[in-house]
Amino acid sequence: MGSEISKQIQRRKDVLREAKVLRDLSEACGTQFPCCDYFCLDRKNWMNGLGPEKIPLFKIVWPGTHDSATNKIGVPFMSRPFAQCQSLSIYDQLVGGTRVFDIRVQEDRRVCHGILATYSVDVVLNNVKKFLGETESEIIILEVRTEFGHQDPPEFDQYLVDQLGENLINQDEGVFGKTIAELLPKRVICVWKPRNSPKPKAGGPLWSEGYLKDDWINTDLPSTKFDSNMKHLGEQPPAPVRKYFYRVENTVTPQADNPIVCVKPVTNRIRGYARLFISQCFSKGLVDRLQIFSTDFIDGDFVDACIGLTSARIEGKA
Repeated sequence: MGSEISKQIQRRKDVLREAKVLRDLSEACGTQFPCCDYFCLDRKNWMNGLGPEKIPLFKIVWPGTHDSATNKIGVPFMSRPFAQCQSLSIYDQLVGGTRVFDIRVQEDRRVCHGILATYSVDVVLNNVKKFLGETESEIIILEVRTEFGHQDPPEFDQYLVDQLGENLINQDEGVFGKTIAELLPKRVICVWKPRNSPKPKAGGPLWSEGYLKDDWINTDLPSTKFDSNMKHLGEQPPAPVRKYFYRVENTVTPQADNPIVCVKPVTNRIRGYARLFISQCFSKGLVDRLQIFSTDFIDGDFVDACIGLTSARIEGKA
C-alpha cells in the first residue's frame, strides 16, 4: 500500500515537472511563427478562401481530430468522461475547419473507442456528405480503422465505396503534388485500415494504411509526448517529397495506473501548446515536415494556427 502511494506521489511530481518544462519553453521561446496571427472568418470554406488553384496538397497543414466521433460515446457523467475526445459532431468539426478524421469502428459498424461504442458510422458519413453538399472546394481525409481488439465489419470496403463513391479520390501517389483545383470535384481521401480483411489495392477508390502514418506513444506526460512528436517528425522526409501523409497528435492519454483517468483534464496538459510546437518546428528547421496536426477537443484557435501556417507556405514565408 505504501509503495503504491509513493508511486502515485512520484507520478504527480512528474506531471507537474513536465508541465513546467513546457511552460518555461513557451515563456523563453514564444509561440510566434509566420502568419501566426491569421484569423479565419469562414472556417467552413477555408481551403476555398486560400485559393484551390494555389494549394498543392503537400503545402496544407491539415487540422485533424483524435478519436473524432466520440462526442456522444458512453453514458453522460459516467463512462463518457473516460472515452470522449471530442465534444463536437463530425459535421460541426467540419464547419469549424477540421479536415482530417480518425474514425474507429467495430464489427457491427458502430463507432467505438476501446470497449465503449456510440452511434453507427452511417452518422459520420451522412455528416460528411451533408458538408460536401454545402461546400465546393474543401478536401477531407477520412481515416477509418477497425479498433484494436475488435473484428472488421463485413464487406466494409464496399460499403465505404457505396457511401462515398462519387466523392472519392483514388489511391494515387501523384495526388500529393496536385492542387485542390486539379482534384475537384473529387474531395475525399478515405484511408481504410482493416485488421484482417484485404487491404485496399493501388489505384482503387480507398487508400491503404501506408499512406497515413504516425508515431503514437502512450503517455500522460506532456513534455515526453511533445519531445517524442518532435523527434519522430524530424525523422520524416520533407512533405514536398514524401508520398504519404504524416500525422502529429498534440495529445496525451490517461493511464490506468494513474488516479486521473478522465480524458479532458489529462489531454489539457498538452492541448494548449500546439502553437509552441509549430514555433519549435521553425526553430529546429522541421517546419517543412509538419503536415497533419491533430488534437483532442479541437477549437478555432488550433484550426487558425494550421490555416495560418498553410497561408505562410502559399506566400513563401514557410
